[in-house]
Amino acid sequence: MAVVVVMGVSGSGKTTVGTALAERLGVPYAEADEFHPKANIDKMTSGVPLTDADREPWLRAIAAWVGERAADGGVVTCSALKRPYRDLLRAGGPAWFLHLHGSPEVIASRMAGRTGHFMPPSLLASQLADLEPLGADEPGMTVDVTRPVAEIVAEAASAAR
Repeated sequence: MAVVVVMGVSGSGKTTVGTALAERLGVPYAEADEFHPKANIDKMTSGVPLTDADREPWLRAIAAWVGERAADGGVVTCSALKRPYRDLLRAGGPAWFLHLHGSPEVIASRMAGRTGHFMPPSLLASQLADLEPLGADEPGMTVDVTRPVAEIVAEAASAAR
């Protein structure tokens, strides 16, 4: 079983969908934010977008987690905004991507309504500018974030097997 990477911009619902999907599949779950070095979190908290160089150690740590779970599966959240980032994650082991996609208005509304997260809504535009949708040759699927979580999880659980 491939590790499922729940991807999308901040505010797309990665944590909500990822935890529910891991529970449904009966596999370990990991939150990508926990892999960030403090310097990355400080940078984002201050409203400064991360560079590719900032993201590389974070992505390598997630790729290692993917590799450790290659035999038994798992679910991890990760923005995985660009194809090279997803390539790096796949280098860790088999990965299947669930892209949570929504309009900028829907995502901005979600970000404005949440509390306790270090990512400010001001960085949404930079994430949307970096986002490269899944390529036709990349294993995974894209779903609309306005669908009920239970529907998304059921469809992803069926498709990811």
